[in-house]
Amino acid sequence: MPPAAPASTGEPRREQLLNAADRVIQREGPGASMNAIAAEAGITKPILYRHFGDRTGLIRALTERHTSGLLAAVRAALNEPLERRDRVEHVLDTYLAGIESRPQVYRLLTHPEAGDPTGAGNALAPALRQIAEEITNAVLLQVDLGPEAQLLSEAWGRGITGMVLAAGDWWLESKPCPRGRMVQALADLLWGRLAAAADLPSATMPSAAPPAEPAAERSTEPTGEPTAAAPPPAGPPPGG
Repeated sequence: MPPAAPASTGEPRREQLLNAADRVIQREGPGASMNAIAAEAGITKPILYRHFGDRTGLIRALTERHTSGLLAAVRAALNEPLERRDRVEHVLDTYLAGIESRPQVYRLLTHPEAGDPTGAGNALAPALRQIAEEITNAVLLQVDLGPEAQLLSEAWGRGITGMVLAAGDWWLESKPCPRGRMVQALADLLWGRLAAAADLPSATMPSAAPPAEPAAERSTEPTGEPTAAAPPPAGPPPGG
């Protein structure tokens, strides 16, 4: 095991410990032990427990950190002043880039270990629910779907999120193609009716993404940017 990285000047101790946990999980996978994390941080295990209570507390802190970052990135992508198809691809690429950058942490947050009492394998669920709500609001406010707009927006928001979650999980595990090709494949599938739908007359293109602000773990788990002004993300499969 490599020696612990030196502490960053001025960096809060809690952040140093979370950074150490990130490094160990990236090397050793979701089953990384508290002993290994403490050694990476250059401290004893009791000190690590003093900061987080137990492994569950450490996982919860990592969950808040990574889901906040992922949701903030997706929200910013939704607010990019791009043409509709470009924005679809940008949102898809943002999500895939996020899970690709820390694959072992992603696995920790989405795939529970046998007998894991922490519930870590379901940790990404609140953030995914919020992403679905963001997409729903964006479609509802920006795309003219006629009298069934509310129903279609809700169905599309949840359907798109579930599809991208499953496809991203498979892509990260098997890596059958570069990320850019996967983005195109998913965008082609989603484009269908969304391409044919008109913009709502009241829809306006945002000039810039609103600033992200972190939030604690809850149904809006990651950050707290306003969602009402989000532009439209990907639509449903052809014929949707």
